[in-house]
Amino acid sequence: MVIVVITLWYSNHIAEGMRAEEVKKVNLWSEAITRRAELVNFTEQLFERLRDEERKKADLLGRSYNILQDPTDQNDLTFVTDFLWSNTTVPILIYDTRSGTIVNSANLPEGKENDKAYIDSLFAVMKAKYPPITFEEVGHEVYYNDSYIFSELQHTMDDLINSFIDETVINAASVPVILTDSTRTRVIKSGNIDSTIRDDEKLMLDMLDRMKKQNEPLQVTLPGQGLHYIYFEESEVLKQLRMFPVFQLILIGVFLLIAYLIFSTFRKAEQNQVWVGMAKETAHQLGTPLSSLMAWSAILEGQGVDPKTLTELNKDLERLSVITDRFSKIGSQAELTREDINDICTQAIDYLRSRVSSRVKIDISTSEGVPSVLLNKPLFGWVLENLVKNAVDAMEGEGNLILETSSENDRVYIDITDSGKGIPRNRWKTVFQPGFTTKKRGWGLGLSLVKRIVENYHHGRIFVKWSEPGKGTTFRIELKP
Repeated sequence: MVIVVITLWYSNHIAEGMRAEEVKKVNLWSEAITRRAELVNFTEQLFERLRDEERKKADLLGRSYNILQDPTDQNDLTFVTDFLWSNTTVPILIYDTRSGTIVNSANLPEGKENDKAYIDSLFAVMKAKYPPITFEEVGHEVYYNDSYIFSELQHTMDDLINSFIDETVINAASVPVILTDSTRTRVIKSGNIDSTIRDDEKLMLDMLDRMKKQNEPLQVTLPGQGLHYIYFEESEVLKQLRMFPVFQLILIGVFLLIAYLIFSTFRKAEQNQVWVGMAKETAHQLGTPLSSLMAWSAILEGQGVDPKTLTELNKDLERLSVITDRFSKIGSQAELTREDINDICTQAIDYLRSRVSSRVKIDISTSEGVPSVLLNKPLFGWVLENLVKNAVDAMEGEGNLILETSSENDRVYIDITDSGKGIPRNRWKTVFQPGFTTKKRGWGLGLSLVKRIVENYHHGRIFVKWSEPGKGTTFRIELKP
């Protein structure tokens, strides 16, 4: 928790610092955009004046030629002639109506004076824009157009506006930017935005809404294009930095999970070794006194001891032999044989019925048609004994116990129900953990061993099917036929 808190705090501290720096950059950028827009508008006003002057030049040039065409005594032809010769910006083409050719030109772009294709194209433009000045005596017509300065000003203004738009969307602050028209729905240009979003109109509109919530859009008026809006938001770098601690903590979590799984695997392996060692040592320790007891039983039989006593003694000796065999099989590959589960359960209950309190009523209900299953008879008998003994202990030596067998959906079920103390629902899984016990005496290993035998050796499943404090418990064993 300390690592998590420190990581989140420090990452957020860095992110806030970067955000402050980014806000400064964005503010400087927005101020520069505003000032640049004002400069563009001022330049447009200046260019408009120059365009007016150039238009007037073309008009004056036409009027001068008209004066020359029909001079009067009041005209100062010297001034008119000087004005015509001083023209260096308005392009002129003189057309011979008799030969149908261009006989002279003035103020054409450098290198275009002898370019017939360009001259023909320019002639068509001039002819459509202004009426020619005709000199019938010589058979000439004078065509003219707006000055090249006028055209260059218009071209320069267009470049200036495009440059302004490009500098707006490709900005020094490296934040995502969208330029829209006055309707705020038509995107004119965008920058620092993923191509998948840029190519999808719906995603772009969603992004516009998100940007509007983060920052108020800048308003810019462009010459000849009207009001425009500039939307922007935090840069991708800042967003990624905000997400960095999350990814970092996920990586730490994955590392801890892997470490836990490795530790758990080793721990389980160590526990298994302890179980196996303890079981084999128990089997070894039981072996010697068991052999001795068998010998004493034979001696007593030879001395004529009551046969009934010897019969009961031999039953318990056989039981000890089975228990020793069970312990010896722990940790070894259990040999599984196909057995009738009804017979196994009946034999286990018959043996235990005479060895528990007479105040405990034990019933068994076996279903017909239950398929046989692969199991190890000594180990599985141990499972049933443990469950029955735990149920008797839970009933404190008085109550009802029912063992039922059934089959459904290609599964065989064994249910053991008692009328004991019951188990709270939050402990239904912990009852199988080593060390869990409700008794004053005991190690809490019985149900843990049962779970190992059912799941590890018989590939089945055991769980608490039902339990209610004060009413009883049902354990269910599930096996594959």
